[in-house]
Amino acid sequence: MTLLLKIATIKCMRPPAASASSVGRITRQVHRRIERGGERVWRLEDFRDLPFGAVAQALSRLARRGAIERLSKGTYYRPRQTTFGRSRPNPVAIQKLAARRKPIFPAGIAAANLLGFTTQSGRAGEVATSSLSLPRKLIGDDTRIHTRRPEAWANLSEMDAALLDFLRGRGRASELSPEETIKRTLHLLQNDRFARLLRVGSSEPPRVRALLGALGDALGKGQKALALLKESLNPLSRFDFGAFGGLRTARKWQAKEVR
Repeated sequence: MTLLLKIATIKCMRPPAASASSVGRITRQVHRRIERGGERVWRLEDFRDLPFGAVAQALSRLARRGAIERLSKGTYYRPRQTTFGRSRPNPVAIQKLAARRKPIFPAGIAAANLLGFTTQSGRAGEVATSSLSLPRKLIGDDTRIHTRRPEAWANLSEMDAALLDFLRGRGRASELSPEETIKRTLHLLQNDRFARLLRVGSSEPPRVRALLGALGDALGKGQKALALLKESLNPLSRFDFGAFGGLRTARKWQAKEVR
């Protein structure tokens, strides 16, 4: 097959591009729906009854005209005019939208607040994700993002991930005393939560594995259940347990001496 024939064959296989009149008509349809919908976030999936390519072009056109604002690929926001200027999308709703695409979990102060260790909320949000990045327009310019969490986090609930993040931070975001922090952590690990965290423990840094082991020991978990954690640790290493340094099982799990 000659090169020209190959090119002609490929062109024949491609779906026909939408005509200018077709795109114009669909742009008007999309615009009418957006106007009727008022202030909200729109995605390409909201126009499944219309040709995908034409809708993408229509949304791009409307964004260039200023009728809507592009937040990220395929996601747009229809603002409303207020006495203080154009409205901004609700940060909580936007973060939930972003979480539908990539797993996002509370981190830092936000995680400690969710778990009941602090009443603070922090001026800027703080989140963790297994992704390499998150769209700033969806998450917020001031949000602190911890990327590259293990892929195993994708199977965790919000509370489970928040507790794992809290352990990664050695409990330092807690407003409670070290004794109360340990007591509340052990309470949160009751039922099946410890087992769920144990299943992802192998993907955590050595310090977190050691801390999970010490907490499991304090909960009375059998040595067989904790054996893999113990075997994964370098016996010569010593770890800073932070607020958990007072655990009665801390030394057994290679915690540094508390001074």
